[in-house]
Amino acid sequence: MKKLVLLALAAAGAVVAAKKAQQSQHEQALWAEAVDDVKARDTRS
Repeated sequence: MKKLVLLALAAAGAVVAAKKAQQSQHEQALWAEAVDDVKARDTRS
């Protein structure tokens, strides 16, 4: 029974970690897009 509980906790932890990684990747993509747009529109230099 203890092994089953540990397995369930490990699976839940993996799901949480995967969601966190996906959110971080999405945020990084948004920042990259925002910064690239600013550089592309900046014609002063």
